[in-house]
Amino acid sequence: MLKDKNQERTSLEKLGEFGLIDHLTKNFEIKHKSTVKGIGDDAAVFNHSDKTVLTTDLLIEGVHFDLSYMPLKHLGYKAVMVNLSDVYAMNATATQITVSLAVSNRFPLEALEELYAGIALAAKVFNVDLIGGDTTSSTSGMLISITAIGEAKEKKITYRDGAKPNDLLVVSGDLGAAYMGLQVLEREKEVFKVNPNNQPDLSPYSYIVERQLKPEARKDIVELLKDLEVQPTAMIDISDGLSSEILHLCKNSKVGCNLFEEKIPLDPTVISSCEEFNVDSTMVALSGGEDYELLFTITQNDFDKIKGNPSLTVIGHMADESEGAHLVTRGNTKIELTAQGWNSFKNND
Repeated sequence: MLKDKNQERTSLEKLGEFGLIDHLTKNFEIKHKSTVKGIGDDAAVFNHSDKTVLTTDLLIEGVHFDLSYMPLKHLGYKAVMVNLSDVYAMNATATQITVSLAVSNRFPLEALEELYAGIALAAKVFNVDLIGGDTTSSTSGMLISITAIGEAKEKKITYRDGAKPNDLLVVSGDLGAAYMGLQVLEREKEVFKVNPNNQPDLSPYSYIVERQLKPEARKDIVELLKDLEVQPTAMIDISDGLSSEILHLCKNSKVGCNLFEEKIPLDPTVISSCEEFNVDSTMVALSGGEDYELLFTITQNDFDKIKGNPSLTVIGHMADESEGAHLVTRGNTKIELTAQGWNSFKNND
């Protein structure tokens, strides 16, 4: 949890709940005019002139993160990214967040300062206001709940149900890196258990490890689409794996889909690490999850606006609902898509 076992530890009991909140949030500044009242009252007050979007996520130690290799600053940053990604998936602008935290007495104040340093960095980089939250005790481990709030013009909000047959399926960035980064970290954790003196060399895996520990929500893609004057017909973020998200779009839009294996964007580090771990790179992209890229559909008329853009890849097209959702392999064989990504209610080991 903390690298230096001998450094000073300040018990949370000394501060109490309100003292802790004051201490952790004292350096957060309000940046948005829409934030009327932030931390310091019974409730926050904000005033959006457009439509308001809201999303929340719960992260639990031992289920969603492992502090044996997840630095607390990275965890704070990532916890914010998970929520902002959902706001951007609505084609909206994130403006405020709330942070609620439950921790056991094994965490000193210095640990929570690290966590909030990550939250503060995310708030600064992505220009969102921290406007409230809660802290309480936990009988075991750490629990983080973050709510993100955003705004968008009504005609710009993008839902999951607007895709039509023949719409193009587009994804930002590349896929599978976060999952492979997790495999590297889990492997090194097991090596460390056997030999605590072993110091892993993660430099060959820096890209995929960073994608797992410090993902970046794709605010830039929302801004890019606006600049290109492209209005997605449906959109979702990739948190549970590409196949799961495609099936969500198909179900909500009542369409089918043809996804082309050869078009799935993969970083060379992902391909090489898949070979090292003897796993199929296509399956990693389909089922890995935690990429936090944006997956969306556009009309064919908008293709010329996005073609050649290095941040976007057309990976397929939507079809009639009766056709179902399929992966078209490099050998031109159609395989039915199934959801094999993250499911929090089953064992995902």
